[in-house]
Amino acid sequence: MADVRDKLRDNAPGKFYVDRQCIDCDVCRDTSPANFTRNDENGYSYVYKQPESPEEFKLCEEALAACPVEAIGDDAEKGDRPKVSKFAA
Repeated sequence: MADVRDKLRDNAPGKFYVDRQCIDCDVCRDTSPANFTRNDENGYSYVYKQPESPEEFKLCEEALAACPVEAIGDDAEKGDRPKVSKFAA
């Protein structure tokens, strides 16, 4: 399970993030290319844009579920803001 205390600094502020467990497998970038990208210098993925539509939100959730090392989290807003994503069901 991803740990918000270990989230990578590259992540865009918001609900979804990638933490230090990332093994750069490309699953998240293939699943949700509009939201995840690669840090080429250090060899890991991160959220470069938070979802802006219900479709992007769903794809980020799919990437989270598919991550083989559970390096994607969706609890970054806990403690940051008492706000639920506008796309949450």
